[in-house]
Amino acid sequence: MTVRLVVARPLPGTVGESRRVVHVFPVAVETTPERLTAYCGAAFGPGELELLERPVGMPCVNCLRRAPSPGSAEQPAIER
Repeated sequence: MTVRLVVARPLPGTVGESRRVVHVFPVAVETTPERLTAYCGAAFGPGELELLERPVGMPCVNCLRRAPSPGSAEQPAIER
C-alpha cells in the first residue's frame, strides 16, 4: 500500500490555541478516509483540520518522533 504524508493542524476554535500543533498523518493514496489519525494517535473528522502545504507553526513532538524520516523505507498507515 502506498502512503503519502499529510501535515495539518486543528482549525481555530476546535481546540485551544496551545493545542493547535501541526500533526503528521499517513494517508493511503488509494482511499479517502472519513477520519484521519496522526502518528501521535490524535484523530480528527471532517471540518476539524486545516491542511497545510508545508509544516508551519509548532509541530507535534510525538508525530515527529514516530513519522518516517526522509529517505527511510515506506511505512504503512496506522491502524486504529
